[in-house]
Amino acid sequence: MRILYHLPLSPYSRKVRLALGEKRLPFELKMERVWERRPDYLAHNPAGTVPMLVEETGLAIPDSWVICEYLEEAYPDTPLLGRTLAERVEVRRLVVWFDEKFGNEVTRNLLNEKVMKRISGRGNPDGGALRAGYANIRFHLSYIDWLAETRQWMAGNMLSLADFAAASHLSCLDFIDDIAWDSAPAAKDWYARIKSRPCFRSLLQDRVSGMTPPAHYADLDF
Repeated sequence: MRILYHLPLSPYSRKVRLALGEKRLPFELKMERVWERRPDYLAHNPAGTVPMLVEETGLAIPDSWVICEYLEEAYPDTPLLGRTLAERVEVRRLVVWFDEKFGNEVTRNLLNEKVMKRISGRGNPDGGALRAGYANIRFHLSYIDWLAETRQWMAGNMLSLADFAAASHLSCLDFIDDIAWDSAPAAKDWYARIKSRPCFRSLLQDRVSGMTPPAHYADLDF
């Protein structure tokens, strides 16, 4: 059985979980407390980050982007990067947008401050970071709403890794009730379609000790 080392509210781990699920590849989840810096884990992944996928052959694959590229090459029957060159460019552009720009401007300022600092014992949230996160999320949510209004899926006419990257970040923030869905109705409808997919079910069951998600978090009808 392949193993995915993860953290429940890591959007990068969630993106890989969605890709594995959509491709119908069975896997076992193992939580990795990255702040503990386990020598055995660092031996396979010196960066000490999650996710890391370990195949049944023993091949260890770190980093969500490396994992997703590997999955496309190794298991191409359900493509998630698009079929044409133009589609692949747009999918990759948006994956980078969500994982880097959204991740740095929103996720890091909200999720890391409110959740990761708490569970890793690294101190209290930084007020300046939180204010920046809340200011930035309005711009990003407006952009996602525009994409959802003008396209069937984030990158065009087919479900892709761009949808999973966006939904992974949003689902983590939705867990802590930081998404103003009523301000972005097209994004809300798109997200409802995404979280109704079978591959999304395990994400909606994730819980973090001492935290309770809002009632709508696991509601497929929102």
